[in-house]
Formats: sequence, C-alpha cells, structure tokens
Amino acid sequence: MTTAHARTPVRAEDGTDSPVLIGTAPDSWGVWFPEDPQQTPWQRFLDEVVEAGYHWVELGPYGYLPTDPTTLAEELAARDLKVSAGTIFTAFHRADPEERRATWEQVHRVAALTAAVGGRHLVTIPAMWRDDVTGEAVEPGTLDDEGWRRMAEGHDELGAVLQEQYGLAQQFHSHADSHVCSMEQIERFLEVTDPERVNLCLDTGHAEYGGASSVELIRRHPERIGYLHLKQIDPRVMERVRREDLTWAAANQAGVMVEPPAGEPSLEAVVDELETLDRSFYGIVEQDMYPVASFDDPLPIATRTRKHLCGCGSRTRIR
Repeated sequence: MTTAHARTPVRAEDGTDSPVLIGTAPDSWGVWFPEDPQQTPWQRFLDEVVEAGYHWVELGPYGYLPTDPTTLAEELAARDLKVSAGTIFTAFHRADPEERRATWEQVHRVAALTAAVGGRHLVTIPAMWRDDVTGEAVEPGTLDDEGWRRMAEGHDELGAVLQEQYGLAQQFHSHADSHVCSMEQIERFLEVTDPERVNLCLDTGHAEYGGASSVELIRRHPERIGYLHLKQIDPRVMERVRREDLTWAAANQAGVMVEPPAGEPSLEAVVDELETLDRSFYGIVEQDMYPVASFDDPLPIATRTRKHLCGCGSRTRIR
C-alpha cells in the first residue's frame, strides 16, 4: 500500500524534486525542554540557524519557540526560515486514561501550531520505559501483545486525526530506551500500523543505537520512510552504553552522539539509498547535545554538519 505522503513528494523551492532537504532542530543547540537555563535562548537559536546556512527547522519542545502563531510566523519570516515539523511524545501503549488524555491535549496544541506556521509533519516519539535520569524502570522493558495492540491503535487514530483535522503526516520516531528501538521492534511497529496513517521518521542515530540498519530499513520498507533525522553515534561510546546499561540521558552526557562524519552509520550510504527512491524527504540534523558546555559550541558544529550533508549523494540540496 502506498502512503499519501509517498504520492506527494516534498518539492525544493525551485520546484524540482530533491532527495533530501536539509534542515535542523533545537536539539542540535542543546534544547530538550521548553525552558531551561542550560539551553540556548530561542532568539539566539534562530539567528544561528540562519548563520549556519539552514532554511528549515523543527519546532522542538512545545513552548521553547513562541507558541502564538502570529508571533512565531513573524520571527521565522524575518529570518527566511520555514517549519518542517512539530514533535510530540506519546504513550498509547499504556492503559492509564489520564495519560491518554494528556497525550491528546499535547497533540492538539502542537499540531495546531505546526499547521498554523506551515509545517507538514508531526514527529511522534514513544514514551521511554525507564527514567532517563535515575535509570529506574517505570514499566517493563518489553511490551506484551495487548501493549502492542494499544500502541498500534493509538497511532493509527492519531494519524487519522492529524490528516483530517490538521493536514499533517504522522512520522513515528523509534527511540532509545523505548519499546520501539531495535530492528525487530521497528519492523513489528510498521507491520501492525496502517501505512495510510503512520510513516517512519527514520532517525539514523537512534536506529544505530538500537542495533538497526538505516540502509536496510530503507531497502525493506521504502514506502514507509516519510521523514529523517540525520545523526551519528560514536561506536566506542556505544560499547560502553551497552556494557554499563547507561540510560539515554547518561549516554548523551558520555558523548554517544557525535558530529558527522566521525561516527556511524555512514550518512553517505543513507543518502545514496534514499536517492534510489525517486522522491523527496526532509533530512533534519538533530544531534542530541543536552546540556551544551557552552552556548558557543553548537553553531560551528551545525555549520560543518550542513556542509558535510550537502556533499552526500549527487542531488542533495540545502533547501
């Protein structure tokens, strides 16, 4: 079955198809939360995105950038920036009705803002099964069949709401320390969800973190690849993460995410594989860096990463 997103490829600003439209996200400036004194101020983030040469951004955590659509649109337009997607966290696999209610409240807030400023996608990230600071398990690390059923039904319903009410495509993001992390788990998620309602935000770093092959996922499920987060992991740090069973937050502080092209997977190989699909994708640089040692650190890394990515493949475009 072919997805609606696959039938309508993203276009570059000159009207031609472009395999990967490179953008960035607040995450690459060390932003994980709506407010935190350890994070780059949002005005500086937007200014430095422009300085680094990007034209597409994600919204990041709701509340980091202005949530008033008019204000946000003006701030973006003043810098010639456009929005590719918003992001939410989901916990549809859990049976708690209060948690489900809170998830849907978040969905409507973020989807409305994303659509209002011209975004076309919503990246959905599943809740983690253990506390990313203490490492304490908040639920079992694997899902039973009922959990998988709730997750699939929840994301199918979400995809329908996003399409019908907001004109957005759902892009599911596998994540470290979540129930969808490994190759087997990612493929099971794709099997149990409706391809008309859910595509995959292929995060190359998180896939590698879980032992999944980004290139193989593109080859096996080309019709389900709808969006990308482009990043790499340091294989030596990853060995320590697995050996010591580090949490996601601890792994970040240990330096598991590394500036391309120093890590894995090969982003050249990923882009080469995407070019065989003859359609376009947003490729958002999202190098987890929370917390940054200095607000001066992200800009040069983001600039070098953009230049590296724009040299991958034969047709990759900046916009």
